[in-house]
Amino acid sequence: MEIASCDTDPPHDQRKGKPGEPTISQEAEREGQRLSGEERPRGPGQGWRRAAAAAVLLVEMLERAAFFGVSANLVLYLNSANFNWAGEQASLAALVFLGASYLLAPVGGWLADVYLGRYLSVALSLLLYLPASAVLPATAYSDGRRSFCGEMPEIPIEPACPSSGCQRASPSPYCAPTLYAALLLLALASSSVRTNLTSFGADQVMDLGHHASRCFFNWFYWSINLGAVLSLLVVAFVQQNISFLLGYSIPVGCVGLAFFIFLFATPVFITKPPTGSQVSSMIKLVLQNCCPKLCHRHSARDPQGAQLLPDQRSPQPGPSPQEDMANFQVLVKILPVMVTLVPYWMVYFQMQSTFVLQGLHLQIPNIFPANPANSSVALRTQSNRYLIPEAWLLLANVVVVLILVPLKDRWLDPFLLRHNWLPSVLKKMALGMLFGFTSIMVAGYLELERLKYIRRNETVSQQIGQVMYYAAPLSIGWQIPQYLLIGISEIFASISGLEFAYSEAPRSMKGAVMGIFFCLSGVGSLLGSGLVALLSLPGGWLHCPEDSGNINKCHMDFYFFLLAGIQAATFFLFLWIAGRYERAAQASAPRSYASRDRG
Repeated sequence: MEIASCDTDPPHDQRKGKPGEPTISQEAEREGQRLSGEERPRGPGQGWRRAAAAAVLLVEMLERAAFFGVSANLVLYLNSANFNWAGEQASLAALVFLGASYLLAPVGGWLADVYLGRYLSVALSLLLYLPASAVLPATAYSDGRRSFCGEMPEIPIEPACPSSGCQRASPSPYCAPTLYAALLLLALASSSVRTNLTSFGADQVMDLGHHASRCFFNWFYWSINLGAVLSLLVVAFVQQNISFLLGYSIPVGCVGLAFFIFLFATPVFITKPPTGSQVSSMIKLVLQNCCPKLCHRHSARDPQGAQLLPDQRSPQPGPSPQEDMANFQVLVKILPVMVTLVPYWMVYFQMQSTFVLQGLHLQIPNIFPANPANSSVALRTQSNRYLIPEAWLLLANVVVVLILVPLKDRWLDPFLLRHNWLPSVLKKMALGMLFGFTSIMVAGYLELERLKYIRRNETVSQQIGQVMYYAAPLSIGWQIPQYLLIGISEIFASISGLEFAYSEAPRSMKGAVMGIFFCLSGVGSLLGSGLVALLSLPGGWLHCPEDSGNINKCHMDFYFFLLAGIQAATFFLFLWIAGRYERAAQASAPRSYASRDRG
């Protein structure tokens, strides 16, 4: 789940900041004060500014509802009789989609900075969102599937395995090119909206003062989570218990309504032209540091360019060469800290992939239990159709974040601050990694217990959608602890990671560093999907083609414990890197703060 601070005032450690380092709200206020004359946006008064911000919040809520409407039951959709994807193939597709939606975040930001501007980037992203999201409901009925994917290949009838050790090749997933193309386009559109809509919304209230900016980010956070809650409560239920066609049509309607609201509010929006990007400068500096001989030969071929020393260049807008080098050095220092969070993201994104697959093989109760006193068989059969959607367990993550973030900001952080016990940002990130490790260990232990029932042939059959699952007689409620733990880990690792990326980045590179942060979280999801694909090969822990979409012959418990081991190893690596970073920061604090003030 995407996270931002939801309190009206930021935490005490954010408000105080560091010597010489402005807070987020102070920077917004200074930016508003710097806008004067030709640079100050011209637009209506405060009432219209707030209306513009409200339109942005509504667009964000609808877009997040559409995003979670697509991802919440994606594993169940691909695992259904419509496609007959194996469990590991469906989980792989979900991880690829989630990873790409973060990995492509810098693309939308770069296009907005260099070519399109934020307004046009958001509008075009929503326009791309519409046809990409429409592919899913179009493939939910037979005629649409035949139009997009062709006829489903016949599954060959094979004799039963003579022994428990026999292996069969996994069939290639039906309609994979079409679905993967649609999911990647959806990922590009959603990542561009996520990257640009936050800054675009802040632009609408920047000239109203820092309090208005804080209030906007507060409501922006709640709009994200409100969209997630509505999607999980309504869309996930419709998809699982009524129809995938109707369930996936709702996200298309949400995107269409968001696009209409965004265009309708255009007259009251403040828009800014593209301002350029530092990506080219950073790439050039990387090449100069990694391949100095190549750069030297290039300069030798261009004697005119070779004579242009940094202090002899003609004036150009943007950062000077000295600032570029200073920014590059800061990036080199903070990048190892962010990279060591990648295994945490591998664990985090299991929440919407393998955790879902595990939940489908636990006993799911009915929403409306049948009344034994009622003799109507038809009524009991109708009530038994409505099982609790497995995706509702994601609400445990949302609820724990919604409750604990205000408690942390209002009471826990001030209490720790008064007693000088408040940990640094890096220590909070380490604590989040510990909670993530605990969550995946709990998931592994639950899977271990589930498989014990399977080996004793103690199973219950339950039909979810159009698929029959043979589940262990363990309630799906046993998954709640792992969702709660991953939600707690998110509060420390994700929020603190965002705070670290923003506060430690140079002022002229904050957007680029935030894009790198989101990109690395996508790398974690893709690495998790790559690990699932590797373990799904013949002989792997997740290779069980004879199980017909179930995972009862797989060893997902080994996969969870492997992720826990990777997280534990990188936790100690993170402590070492963070310790070196903090010691270096303390040693060079006066000089670095002075340079930041000059930047």
